[in-house]
Amino acid sequence: MPELRRDPVIGRWVIISTERAKRPSDFNIEHGEEPEIECPFCEGHEKKTPTEIFAIRKPGTKKDSPGWNVRVVPSIAPKFKIEGDLDRCGVGMYDVMNNIGAHEVILESSRHLTDIYQLSELEIQDVINTSIYRISELEKDIRFKYCLLFKNHGLKAGGSMKTKHLRSQLIATPVTPTRVKEELRGSRVYFEYKERCVFCDIIRQEIETGARIIMETKTMVAIAPFASRFPFEIWIMPKVHRADFMNIQADEIKDLANVLKTIFAKLSKALNDPPYNYMLHTAPFRRAKRPGYWHTIEEDYHWHIEVMPRITQVAGFEWGSGFYINPTPPEEAAKYLREVTL
Repeated sequence: MPELRRDPVIGRWVIISTERAKRPSDFNIEHGEEPEIECPFCEGHEKKTPTEIFAIRKPGTKKDSPGWNVRVVPSIAPKFKIEGDLDRCGVGMYDVMNNIGAHEVILESSRHLTDIYQLSELEIQDVINTSIYRISELEKDIRFKYCLLFKNHGLKAGGSMKTKHLRSQLIATPVTPTRVKEELRGSRVYFEYKERCVFCDIIRQEIETGARIIMETKTMVAIAPFASRFPFEIWIMPKVHRADFMNIQADEIKDLANVLKTIFAKLSKALNDPPYNYMLHTAPFRRAKRPGYWHTIEEDYHWHIEVMPRITQVAGFEWGSGFYINPTPPEEAAKYLREVTL
């Protein structure tokens, strides 16, 4: 009989199928032959992109030229524009403002690779350090309240039809996204009641029980969350409590690179290179300490990465109710992934 599970952070309910768990082979993941254009993101094609914002380069190489390892450029189809003022105002009962923000693309390799596990761990560390630097730079703009790092891999996950070149995106916004606000509120309520971080409690319990652990290092843990919304959903979290991703330490960067390489290699092998999204949830930018300001955010929130394979359809019931239906219990998903050999 299906089981209802409640997410301990935001209180969302998920329906987990328990009679017959779908295995990796039960998901029919097909890859059509999509013609690719000459990739504008490969080394040697720097003039086909907007001028670079930042790059990790080989010594002696020049901006917008070959010789880079990681390169950041503005999006050619930005969701937010960086020029202008917010000009927030009311239109009757409604609030409007200009879509001021930033939209950057992180080209994670100069080679035409398609998934992060194809990089070496040192190369992944360069990608992580680039993300940290760019988020820290965007925080300096007082118009921005949040910066979301995310990746769309595959067409069903919103990836491009034209080029599969390995990349992630950063979008800085003038407001904190609703999805993050739900986590922030849930974390604060839990902290006010128990005086502990909900994510730290999750980590402790998952390590103790072990059933949903996919991978563990000295500083990082990857789990299939108890109330997984999607089959093979994964959360990656630091063991030491940190609200801000930008405060990650050198040993954590090294371990995170190892976890990312391993997890995505296992997903690709187990599920035949599935489409997926991943996103980094970190604390919002904090500047003014005004009356009523959220003073416990450093103690109650915990940065993490959410990985969501897009191998099932979200339909009317899910959209209408807010429930998700997951045909693979996270315990089974974690077991499958643990047992994948690379």
